[in-house]
Amino acid sequence: MLGLLGKKLGHTRVYDAKGNVTAVTVVLVGPNRVIQCKRVETDGYNAVQLGLIDQKESRLAKPLVGHFKKHNALPVKRIREFRDFTLAVKPGDVVGANIFAVGDYVDAIGVTKGRGFEGVMKRHNFRGGDGSHGSKGFRRRPGAIGQRLFPGTVMRGMRMPGHMGQVRRTSQNLQIIQVRETDNLLLIKGAIPGAEGDYVVIRESKKIPKGSARAKQKEAAQAPAKPKAPAKSAAAPKAPAAKAAAPAKK
Repeated sequence: MLGLLGKKLGHTRVYDAKGNVTAVTVVLVGPNRVIQCKRVETDGYNAVQLGLIDQKESRLAKPLVGHFKKHNALPVKRIREFRDFTLAVKPGDVVGANIFAVGDYVDAIGVTKGRGFEGVMKRHNFRGGDGSHGSKGFRRRPGAIGQRLFPGTVMRGMRMPGHMGQVRRTSQNLQIIQVRETDNLLLIKGAIPGAEGDYVVIRESKKIPKGSARAKQKEAAQAPAKPKAPAKSAAAPKAPAAKAAAPAKK
């Protein structure tokens, strides 16, 4: 499975050849440096470690610096491991946006924005209390949370106010609209979890992998329809030939 470690830069809109506008998220996905290649014989599984954005050695923990020196790799800020990497690489190689193509489907993994302590209306989309008919002070409250003597406790999983956001989320089946290889940028249709500047993982879609029957089906559905050949006009019927006038009798 292909994948890259990226950094969310922001959002914009792009136009296609027909003038249709598409909202996209811009992700910086390179250069990704190959730090280590794990094998079943030595590590028990196949995986590739990728690193993004070079970093000073003095700003890293000593165990991490030792890991880079062991594999003769340059220090980087972030490391991510991808299992069963389908691209043949070796430590020291550099991969970027060119491993994906326009029209491919990817999954984006990130950490959502933190919202702090929120009430039930924003956190769980509760309706809230009435704003009229004698109701006072109950507009944004959750309501009852338990029963009487039995069971005499709050049920586990009760939706209540609390911390919202700052959780790992995956957006699936996002389509790549543009690949800018020179800038190592991917323009991905739709939204991606996280704030601008957050690190995200862009991997090949699990539900619509490249070359699968479903991917080909979607590609065929989005392909522009071929113009129909103009219908041949029916030939006008020929007028019957005029009969020669019979000679007049004397």
